[in-house]
Amino acid sequence: MSLTDAELERYARHIVLKEVGGAGQLKLHSATVAVVGAGGIGSPAIQYLAAAGVGRLIVIDDDAVDLSNLQRQTLFGSDDIGQPKVAAAAIAVSRLNPNVNVETHTVRINSGNAGSLLAGADVVLDGCDNFLTRLAVADAAFAAHIPLISAAVGQFEGQLGVFRGWEADKPCYRCFVGSDPDRAEASCAEQGVLGAMTGVLGSLAALEAMRTIVGFGDDSAGKLLLADALAFRFRTIILPKDPGCSGCGAG
Repeated sequence: MSLTDAELERYARHIVLKEVGGAGQLKLHSATVAVVGAGGIGSPAIQYLAAAGVGRLIVIDDDAVDLSNLQRQTLFGSDDIGQPKVAAAAIAVSRLNPNVNVETHTVRINSGNAGSLLAGADVVLDGCDNFLTRLAVADAAFAAHIPLISAAVGQFEGQLGVFRGWEADKPCYRCFVGSDPDRAEASCAEQGVLGAMTGVLGSLAALEAMRTIVGFGDDSAGKLLLADALAFRFRTIILPKDPGCSGCGAG
């Protein structure tokens, strides 16, 4: 496989990076990333993955574009209101980079269909908005040994983690959050969210998906990035593997 002259020009700023180069760009070209949720986090992630030249995106979201989404979901515009998010996302990607193949699923992902929806992905990027769905996505990614990039935002804060729990020294998502799907959660509509904060976390999630595919820099699996816009602070903590975890441990 080789890049065309147009692709060499399009991705020139990647190719000149010694940590990416032509070989890394070809890895992106050959990769499939499944994006769960085309909302505040998924929207910028889809934009940057498409711009980066990821060859295939699987976009999963059962929602339609609403006027209240446009404060943060920059993939969409006023003309998209009422349209399925995945359909509007596919059109936006085709405008941005027609070389990217977008596979769309207008369904809510759950424990029954997650395995089939994520099949064939090299990376799963989860930016969905509820805990039960995140557990279903994490379990399916773990079962298929697909690296999971998980991002979440609330108000002025965000968190981002990379999970490969099948590895002996790396935690899975359940090591981090536990297993209770009935935990109380407040929605964006209830608690609010700073639009630009979703852009920050979505962009960072796309970066981690690219790191996973290309292999540049330090391994981020087993760490959690915490962002606090009010305090102007980013910090990283180490996530231990839980030996009693119901997902990857003896529990």
